[in-house]
Amino acid sequence: MIAYIKGKITFKNPTFILVETGGIGYHVNISLQTYGKIEKLEDIKILTYLHIKEDSHTLFGFADEAERATFRHLLSVSGVGTNTARIILSGMTAEEVRMCILSENVAAFNKVKGIGPKTAKRIILDLKDKMVKESGSEDISITPKDNTIREEALQALVALGFAKARVEKALTAIQRKSPEIGSVEVLIKTALKNLS
Repeated sequence: MIAYIKGKITFKNPTFILVETGGIGYHVNISLQTYGKIEKLEDIKILTYLHIKEDSHTLFGFADEAERATFRHLLSVSGVGTNTARIILSGMTAEEVRMCILSENVAAFNKVKGIGPKTAKRIILDLKDKMVKESGSEDISITPKDNTIREEALQALVALGFAKARVEKALTAIQRKSPEIGSVEVLIKTALKNLS
């Protein structure tokens, strides 16, 4: 498997990039999340996943390991293919997907084009245990309210100039350590202490 490609971006748009390395140009499919992170870059090291079918070998690229891991998890769900997984990760960050699965937020998945209630429930059913094991969140009850508070805090902190990925990491750590935080203001203040 190709783990990553390091080279120069010779073409980019929101759905794919061309990366040249060693005289070879690789066509790498990406999500909108990854595009947002690499939009201004010329040289890149992009993590990849090679999807092999009888009639094609398709490369998918990711700006970070969290997104690639979530993509792989989504592919393990019956009825979710590479395009559906990429559409999900274009509409939500890897952390948002994880939170929606842990909080059993079917409605959030239903907002994604091509995902009906059955597929949304299957994603949650198939992946919840995996997500709990990975994050050690079995003792944390995540409600849709927590998700809204987190989203508002994330937007506010990004507006203040902090990098989105850094903010997401800080918020995850805070919510694991202090799940009792129930207001946006407290969450933002706690995050500011961690980020400064």
